[in-house]
Amino acid sequence: MPSFVNPEKCDGCKALDKTACQHICPNDLMVLNKDIEKAFNREPEMCWECYNCVKICPQGAVEMRGYADFVPLGATVTPMRGSDAIMWTVKFRNGQIKRFKFPIRTTPEGSAVPDGGFEAGSADLNSPLLFTEPASCGLPELPKLK
Repeated sequence: MPSFVNPEKCDGCKALDKTACQHICPNDLMVLNKDIEKAFNREPEMCWECYNCVKICPQGAVEMRGYADFVPLGATVTPMRGSDAIMWTVKFRNGQIKRFKFPIRTTPEGSAVPDGGFEAGSADLNSPLLFTEPASCGLPELPKLK
């Protein structure tokens, strides 16, 4: 389900030229209404559901509608970002609250190694091997079927 902005909580990031949610949205869906100084999702049907906007909002104004299989109708899901983790709070219809904490980054920004440190496997695009095989399996070579 797409994210949405609660206008009562949104301060438009103090009406700067670009809000935090605008900056982080990979699909450029979040915009600032400069007349009322509030952000909004201009095309919810195009939302990729990455929830970057939900996680970055300093006011906690961007919320998400969770899927019914883990968040029944009437429940809410709210993230609270810390320096090393995100605490997700799920409030169910009956008032029960569950919290889950997940780390957000284990490497300094910009230092991730795209290939994971593995040398490229086969250059043959028709090969059945995955990019990191056989090294990622801890084998000198993969066993062959007879």
